[in-house]
Amino acid sequence: MKLLALDTSTEACSAALYIDGEIEQRFEMAPREHTQLILPMIDDLLSAADIKIKQLDALAFGRGPGSFTGVRIATGIVQGMAFGADLPVIPVSTLASIAQSVYDDHHHTSVLAAIDARMGEVYWGQFRINQQGIMVLVGEEMVIKPDQVSSLLEDEWAGAGSAWAVYENLLNRSLVQPVNHYYADYYPQSGSIAKLAVYDFEQGVRLSADQAIPLYLRNDVAKKSTKTK
Repeated sequence: MKLLALDTSTEACSAALYIDGEIEQRFEMAPREHTQLILPMIDDLLSAADIKIKQLDALAFGRGPGSFTGVRIATGIVQGMAFGADLPVIPVSTLASIAQSVYDDHHHTSVLAAIDARMGEVYWGQFRINQQGIMVLVGEEMVIKPDQVSSLLEDEWAGAGSAWAVYENLLNRSLVQPVNHYYADYYPQSGSIAKLAVYDFEQGVRLSADQAIPLYLRNDVAKKSTKTK
């Protein structure tokens, strides 16, 4: 299995190459520099592995939620490569990416992933590990005010994502069981996106390039951005 994954949904920019269980990643915190960084990252990974895009089995990208512009960058690049090389595409939740990284690094089996959505809101998702070691969504992903969140299960949750740095007090006051461990410095990254995408690929998730669309959650932002073109 050979898969290339991209993410430009937040301040972080990353690309990863998955080849038969091994993952090589390029990652950089670089707000507003994603368009300058992501293509060189891709070229570097492919060159180092001596592999061409047409030799891949699939492409994956962080579909959101996240920055409207950032999510569109990864979507557009992946769509272009998928059309050119006739490859299937696997969109992966950026919140799931954060949860997966926390499990892989710290072995927390239940994670409340939250990204700062600005405007006093957070992108929110609850994830629990399955028997295959993959984080799966419990309930729905949403955009919500931090003092309105809740957990669907009475697990011992860990928190992760940028919203925990900004709204830790509000988030914890809203939960029946406060979070004792949180990792505010975790961002979506292509390495965990690749891992999640391989699992989805094995489950039969394979979209065509034109079906690979972003997940914005906040529909009014998408409408405003469209009107200002």
